[in-house]
Amino acid sequence: MSRELILLIAGQSLTHACMAGMRLAAPLQALRQGYSEVAVGVLIALFALTQVFLALPSGRYADRHGLKRPVRYAVIAAAAGAGLAAIWPIFPVLCVSALLTGGATGSSVIALQRHAGRAAQTPTQLKQVFSWLAIGPAFSNFFGPFIAGLLIDGAGFRAAFLAMALLPIATWLAMRRATELPPVIQPPGERRPRAWDLLRDTTFRRVLLVNWFLSSCWDVHTFVVPVLGHERGFSASVIGTLLGAFAIAAGLIRVVLPMVAAFLREWALIFGAMIATGVLLGIYPLLQTPLAMGLCSVLLGVALGCVQPMVMSMLHQITPEHRHGEAVGLRMMVIQASSVTMPLLFGAAGAAVGVAGVFWAVGVWVLGGSRVAWLLRDDRKS
Repeated sequence: MSRELILLIAGQSLTHACMAGMRLAAPLQALRQGYSEVAVGVLIALFALTQVFLALPSGRYADRHGLKRPVRYAVIAAAAGAGLAAIWPIFPVLCVSALLTGGATGSSVIALQRHAGRAAQTPTQLKQVFSWLAIGPAFSNFFGPFIAGLLIDGAGFRAAFLAMALLPIATWLAMRRATELPPVIQPPGERRPRAWDLLRDTTFRRVLLVNWFLSSCWDVHTFVVPVLGHERGFSASVIGTLLGAFAIAAGLIRVVLPMVAAFLREWALIFGAMIATGVLLGIYPLLQTPLAMGLCSVLLGVALGCVQPMVMSMLHQITPEHRHGEAVGLRMMVIQASSVTMPLLFGAAGAAVGVAGVFWAVGVWVLGGSRVAWLLRDDRKS
């Protein structure tokens, strides 16, 4: 692993850890101040909401200005968001903090992913780079909440918010040492780019679609497993272990992928992940013991954890170089919009057909969608 890639992983992890820690601390603070679960749900949604609207403009900005300028502005926004919560930890300020830290994290990730893709020289390197880079969020989803939780118990919420404000600053210290790549010149005579131009490409639409299918499966596991565990009388620690096993498996498979990247075909891995995910979602509600459910969570983590690096590799291969940032931003916009809306649909569906019905419906849905991944096989040949 090169020094440059280590810097990119560190930069992405630290900014993402800020948001992950805030996503734990801000709702807890709101609950302790007496706000309802509905208000807390809105607060949590705000972390993703900003990314929906900023993803595409952030991608275009990264295409024009490269790595360091977008990351610098993202660092300022994230540090300001967490810092405001440390100074005035009241609910309206916490909402502003959620918007700032969420949007900043999304913008910095887009710039970092675009830079990493441009630095790779071959399809194999693309798969390796994005496999290593995908380890960052898996680590930060543990590190940020862990540090925030320790500080909340030991020193209070203000200390936790202040610590989260320092993490983006550490990101900038890492990014200052990164090497800026030469700018990409837009071909002369080309009109101002529009997102619709990218969506006209059949392969691009199929890649986004399979990513949406599998991202929704990630959301259903995160949202429905706690409900299923609660129905069966599992303790909070057992439910947390089930979710933790899923996250650890998703992270570990990304450690393995770079070592075997030369032997992998993106479409085949994505197709296999969709088939495996559909089957596992069908089995999951039939399992009764924590051990069996934990094993199923691990297998789901392996299946879903290997998808993002393959999707990012394909996006960079099928998109013009001067629009890589826009393509990454469009992907993030779709994923974050799904993260905002799908839990609402899962909740409504769960009330109508039960938790098991949600698992089975999504399993059938993703199995049907696997045909889109199979069609990517023909796209890669053409």
